[in-house]
Amino acid sequence: MLQFFAWYSLLTLLGWLTFPLVYRLFPALADRGYSLARTAGLLIWGYLFWLFTSLGLTVNSAGGILFGLLVLCGLSLWAMGDRGPAMRAWLTSHFAVVFTVEILFVLAFAFLAFIRAGNPELTGTERPMELMFIDSILRSPSFPPHDGWLSGYAISYYYFGYVLTAMLAKLTGVPGSAAHNLMTALVFGLGAIGAYGLIHNLLASHARQAAEDTSAPIGLPLLGPLYLLLVSNLGGLLEVLHQRGLFWSFAQPPTPNFWTWLGIRELSEAPSQPLGWMPDRYLWWWRASRVLSDFDLAGNFREVIDEFPFFSFLLGDLHPHVLAIPFNLLAVAAALNLFLGGWRGETNLFGLRLGISKPGFLFSALLLGGLAFLNTWDILIAAALIVLAYVLFRVGEGGWSWSRLEDAFALGLPMASLGFLLYLPFYLGFSSQAGGILPNLVSPTRGAQLWVMFAPLFIPLFAYLAYLAFAERRTAHWVPGLALAAGFTLALWCFSWLAGWLANLRDPALAQGFLASQGAADIGAFFGAASLRRLSYIGGLVTLLGLLVPALAFVMKEKEAAPVDRGEAGVDRPATFALLLIALACLLVLTPEFIYLRDQFGARMNTIFKFYYQAWLLWGIAAAFGTGVLLQRLRGPADWAFRTVLVLVLLAALIYPALALFTKTNDFKPPFGWTLDDFDRLRRENPDEAAAIEWLKTAPDGVLVEAVGGSYTGYGRISTHTGLPSVLGWPGHESQWRGGGAELGTREQDIETLYTTSDWDEALAILNEYNVRYVFVGDLERSKYPVQEDKFHFFLHTVFQQGSAAIYEAP
Repeated sequence: MLQFFAWYSLLTLLGWLTFPLVYRLFPALADRGYSLARTAGLLIWGYLFWLFTSLGLTVNSAGGILFGLLVLCGLSLWAMGDRGPAMRAWLTSHFAVVFTVEILFVLAFAFLAFIRAGNPELTGTERPMELMFIDSILRSPSFPPHDGWLSGYAISYYYFGYVLTAMLAKLTGVPGSAAHNLMTALVFGLGAIGAYGLIHNLLASHARQAAEDTSAPIGLPLLGPLYLLLVSNLGGLLEVLHQRGLFWSFAQPPTPNFWTWLGIRELSEAPSQPLGWMPDRYLWWWRASRVLSDFDLAGNFREVIDEFPFFSFLLGDLHPHVLAIPFNLLAVAAALNLFLGGWRGETNLFGLRLGISKPGFLFSALLLGGLAFLNTWDILIAAALIVLAYVLFRVGEGGWSWSRLEDAFALGLPMASLGFLLYLPFYLGFSSQAGGILPNLVSPTRGAQLWVMFAPLFIPLFAYLAYLAFAERRTAHWVPGLALAAGFTLALWCFSWLAGWLANLRDPALAQGFLASQGAADIGAFFGAASLRRLSYIGGLVTLLGLLVPALAFVMKEKEAAPVDRGEAGVDRPATFALLLIALACLLVLTPEFIYLRDQFGARMNTIFKFYYQAWLLWGIAAAFGTGVLLQRLRGPADWAFRTVLVLVLLAALIYPALALFTKTNDFKPPFGWTLDDFDRLRRENPDEAAAIEWLKTAPDGVLVEAVGGSYTGYGRISTHTGLPSVLGWPGHESQWRGGGAELGTREQDIETLYTTSDWDEALAILNEYNVRYVFVGDLERSKYPVQEDKFHFFLHTVFQQGSAAIYEAP
């Protein structure tokens, strides 16, 4: 409880310290950036701390952290200038929105902290990896931080989110095993107020442009966090229907039915008996993140990951795609502020004149660079959103012309370059497993499964587009909209086949092996079968084009009658911005239908995962805004019909969180009591190892050696909890992060030799090669290897011994 209040108080103070800065940065937003102040403050503060420490100007200590905060305070004082009276007047006149944001933040933060306290375990999936990053950063005296699972090397990963976590943990005295869960809850809280602020700003601007009401809505913006963080896919509804035995044939053998047609694993199998309302299959809630199924032409299954935000928070993984959520919302807000004219001005960059103010340009570069450091996958869509918002702003002033292409490059290239330079120390030590682009020729997404994934967002989005077309009669340029959508789709399709053809030319033997695995005799037969597969699964493509074409057609409008001023009536700029979000999300989901990024998974699994997640954020914001508009504007039968459908859709989409929370928290009866610190579990399960870890946390720094095992296991647990660098942790993950296993060398074999050899000279050579200071021997080491422990007793100093856990220190 004290840990939660410490973090809440610190983030609230940070928000107030940063408010003068965001007040100046976001003049076009109705809330003047108030809902974004905590996130913006955390970004700037974290960047300053990381940069100063990376350059050796400060050290990784509370003093270095406070120095970064002091610089942030100086920036806020500069931003305030003589705006103090105006800020006080704004706070007074907008007390309702300020109060709502504060209450929403504490409730959202506390809600997820409560959920995490009910299942705080940091075992399984990639939570140990995330904890290792946090503890390694806490233990590193300087940056780049050392890699806890590969001694002698720095972390090779986009680790900025873990720097922010460790920064807050160190300043509040919270251990990494509690900071992990607190940060998950904090991201949820920041995401809630960020989504609220975006919808508030969009609806307030929409009300002003309609000249109907100049007051800022207070209740409707809650649709933002609802759609973004709580609404889930239809996996929960399907689980309930399946467990009830509906649409299932119990004949022997089972005849084809709805579930076999739908083709979602586990759900295509017979429900367990007795039938009921509550899913009782082991880890039933996991299937919601795997509702898409890929099969090659030979029928071989390929797993596809399709997480959505609530699943991530339920799972408790503090992965970069989760850590980046509030900062992605900050990027959307920056794009909205730019689009509404908030950064009017000029920046002269080496003779190049940019139509954006200097603060806006600098902040955009800092934000984009930070997103690349947080979750590199997000940089492309965030940059595209900001650049396109700028282009559309210029369209509002000068109409469509080829000069808009010049605007895009004139802003995009300098902004990306500056973003790269601002975070240069990170890139100097970063390597990646990404290896180009591969074609997706045989695995289009089925329409039914795409709707299972996105139906709670699709329905309000289609309703909003229909409203624009038939109620508002918004001008639509269908020919260019259709041409752009069809052209993009056709270009992707042609590119995928071209890439496949070039691969065939580069390695005919490999290509023939691929064709044989697909059951195709030659390239012609494969082309025909693949094309037929795509046509038979055309529902997904039709759905995406059904959103993309009208969104583009509505955006492609002519120059507005006069330059746009904030508050000008008759200019429907919030709607245009929402349409931009819809279109960008469509492009994200459409892209992996034809191509995907090459990585060590060898399939589009990870590309779907990252692109769909970003699409959920964009569609979620657009759906919340569209729903708010429809609830305000519809009248008569259309209003009743929409509200009825909306209630049904939301009920269906909230079944998953309602049921999954009970399953994940053991009906809110945690076996180890309510706690945010996973180390409490370890103390109960293995008190000897827990005591050894606590000893190592206070011991002098040094390289550690422990048993090595596979990913997603309990191996690497000592380095994970202590932050000490081990010779090797999870080899598979280290290979992923570094794009290969060259850095790993013979470490795994050498560790085995160290534990099993009875030849002290051989063991000493290994200790010296890796500069090992601590040798850990526990139950896992003894079960993994036939440990010859006598040599450690005889030649090394026993610095800790309790039960089955022993630590030996090399001289």
